[in-house]
Amino acid sequence: MEKKDYKVPEHVAIILDGNGRWAKKRLLPRKAGHVAGAKTVEQICEDAYDLGIRYLTVYAFSTENWKRPEDEVDALMKLLRQYLKDCIKRSTKNNMCVKVLGDITPLDDDLKQSIRELEEATKDCTGLHFQVALNYGSRDEMLRAMKMFCADVEEGRVKREELSEELFADYLDTKGIPDPDLLIRTSGEKRLSNFLLWQLGYTEFYFTDVLWPDFDKEELKKAIDSFNGRERRYGGV
Repeated sequence: MEKKDYKVPEHVAIILDGNGRWAKKRLLPRKAGHVAGAKTVEQICEDAYDLGIRYLTVYAFSTENWKRPEDEVDALMKLLRQYLKDCIKRSTKNNMCVKVLGDITPLDDDLKQSIRELEEATKDCTGLHFQVALNYGSRDEMLRAMKMFCADVEEGRVKREELSEELFADYLDTKGIPDPDLLIRTSGEKRLSNFLLWQLGYTEFYFTDVLWPDFDKEELKKAIDSFNGRERRYGGV
């Protein structure tokens, strides 16, 4: 493939998987894997921007993750607090626009306040657009979208017959964000786990056995190389 034909996907989505297994291999507690994984997120944001990616979306905490052991959930929330605290300074410094996807209402008030402050502080940044899915589940997202649409119909703000794919997309958490061109899942698992089901309709998938804390710029390049080796087709054409 000639270099002139090489295309960097505009939007990359990543399912961050393998933190626990990374820790287990090193005889460390699971929370050590999550700490290492958070550091990888920070670095991969810089790497993605350096490579020309404009939008990066990561699956950080799903609606199903609440079912994990209480001590692990507590450790994740503690890590999230620290991450959000550091993220405002780091994001504004790097000109990174940050948006949180998902239903944040079950989170503690201090976390919700930190999220609001982070989004407000970075809303005008023009560098990498970084989306973090927290307490996110795609089915939940679509149900919330449908409820908002129904409420708008009842209030007369929109007519039921006006519903279209484009209008429905405006009720999703990803409003205004282009659909992913490439989805990456680490750790060898090959499932979507209720992530961006609507948005991934025409996305290319890339699965790697690399555990998330070990994922780096070279691994990201491999995923982009794989993306470039495929002929993008829509509608079976």
